[in-house]
Amino acid sequence: MSYNLERKVRQLQTLMGLSSLVNSTLDTREIRKRAIEAATTLASAETGSMLLVDSETGDLFFEVALGEHGGALKEIRLGKGQGIAGWVAETGESLIVTDAQSDPRFFKGADAKSTFTTKNMICVPMKTRDRIIGVLQAINKKEGMFDEEDRDVLFALANQVAIAVENANLYKELKDTFYGTAQALAETIEKRDPYTGGHTQRVMNYSLAIGREMALPAREMENLKLAAILHDIGKIGIRDSILLKNGRLDPEEVQMMNQHTAFGSEILSHVNQLREVIPGVRGHHEKYDGTGYPDHLTGAGIPRIARIIAVADTYDAMTTDRPYRKGLSRQTALDELKRYAGIQFDGEMVENFMRCFSEEGGSL
Repeated sequence: MSYNLERKVRQLQTLMGLSSLVNSTLDTREIRKRAIEAATTLASAETGSMLLVDSETGDLFFEVALGEHGGALKEIRLGKGQGIAGWVAETGESLIVTDAQSDPRFFKGADAKSTFTTKNMICVPMKTRDRIIGVLQAINKKEGMFDEEDRDVLFALANQVAIAVENANLYKELKDTFYGTAQALAETIEKRDPYTGGHTQRVMNYSLAIGREMALPAREMENLKLAAILHDIGKIGIRDSILLKNGRLDPEEVQMMNQHTAFGSEILSHVNQLREVIPGVRGHHEKYDGTGYPDHLTGAGIPRIARIIAVADTYDAMTTDRPYRKGLSRQTALDELKRYAGIQFDGEMVENFMRCFSEEGGSL
């Protein structure tokens, strides 16, 4: 097999591999990192970088830069039209530069920041729907000089990546909007009770701290975050005379209040995308010994995100002032959690919560 044919086969395999990735993930960081790796492979370059356009200012900023000192480039922003990357972003034309140091468009500040010497490069625009969202660069050809074939294959890659990045950004915007809506709904319910202001945010923060301590997978962390935000959503079905009572609830009122977990799971059951969040909402008042509600689950039979939220929710409830009592001190509340570990709470979750305080210098 000739060298040129081998080269084309490798290029095709690289493009197909990246295509498979971008069609199977919406993780923008993974897409961008793999895109730069593909660019350097396709063009047989020493290194590469991706700069994205700031939609508000038109500036370019380094999103990904390979190499030992690539992280330093993230501090650099290029003004509109500045540098070779800025020229490509402004004109929409791709560019092969055979001697970067003598090109008047070259921005030498990047080399100074990264302590890397740019000799030659290819820079191509990343376009989507007739809009340039950034540029892709392959830097320093390993052997010989960059040619038109390198530019063509890099241009094909850039178009593919631009669409993937745009789709991932749109997905992130939708997800952020969804989280914002969920948070707003939870806060609306909170406002019915002036003594629980900030409860949802705190429970979410505590829950996520436990999740990070346990190194939960990203998908489970997302479910945990949403479940923590929505854990009291069922209180929308509880009468104000009970929810806002200025004193302790009597047994019948307690029974009615306890229905909020079932109400919450029923409300969320109408949203198919939230099916993995429901167990955390429904089960956050279950107790490790089976005396909780609504399903009297025990031990590991209680969904993990519910066991996490139970610790976070109880800690916040204990440390928050109520009309009929003053909140406990942080240490007293932590001692109570430890006292009931293995009875009301999963001991592992309590231990992880304790470590969060220790590692954060005593506060969360």
